[in-house]
Amino acid sequence: MKNLLKSAISIIFVFFISNTTFAQKTNQKAVIKTTLNCDHCKECETCGLKFKTEMLKIKGLKMYELDDKKMTFTVYYNAKKTNLQTIKNSISKMGYDADETKATAEGIASLDGCCKI
Repeated sequence: MKNLLKSAISIIFVFFISNTTFAQKTNQKAVIKTTLNCDHCKECETCGLKFKTEMLKIKGLKMYELDDKKMTFTVYYNAKKTNLQTIKNSISKMGYDADETKATAEGIASLDGCCKI
């Protein structure tokens, strides 16, 4: 009986450890290089609002940080629901470069004059 109880506890312990490890791998963090052409994009009435609304519409994106000094987006996302390329494509549709993915013409046209390339 003791051996059966020890085996059951061991199996439960291994299950919880593997389940925790698996869950951690679904949450990802990435830093994406971008180009900002003005010094106030985060506070801009048009562009700042776009960051706040459009970024969080990306399915699987949990949170983002825009560092306008380093010109980077740090994104936190669920890898089961999205991937990094999808996030980059969404950023490019907003009018900003995302690493090697260049901003789309439609996205650039939607930016304020001071923020356009």
